[in-house]
Amino acid sequence: MTVTYGPVADDFIVKLDGEFDESVAKDVRETLDTLIETFDFRRLVIEMSDVDFLDSTGIGVVLGRFKKLRKMGRSLCVKNVNNQVDKVFSTCGLYEVVSKL
Repeated sequence: MTVTYGPVADDFIVKLDGEFDESVAKDVRETLDTLIETFDFRRLVIEMSDVDFLDSTGIGVVLGRFKKLRKMGRSLCVKNVNNQVDKVFSTCGLYEVVSKL
């Protein structure tokens, strides 16, 4: 999994590339937490067009960052989710709290 990021207007875009599973979840969570604590932005956008697999630990990382950001008065959304990951997010109800662009 590679993680690239940068600000765009009031958003902070984080692009994930690869499989988002237990083997990378800790590193991705730590990277996202560092970005959240370091940069000032209104909305975190997770760009997922190149995420070809996601398991429950990946869902947990996304949901945990949503909760952290909400406590800070910020928001999180996902963007360009492929069909496989979209089905996982829909099935687990993630879209009930995290918006999709």
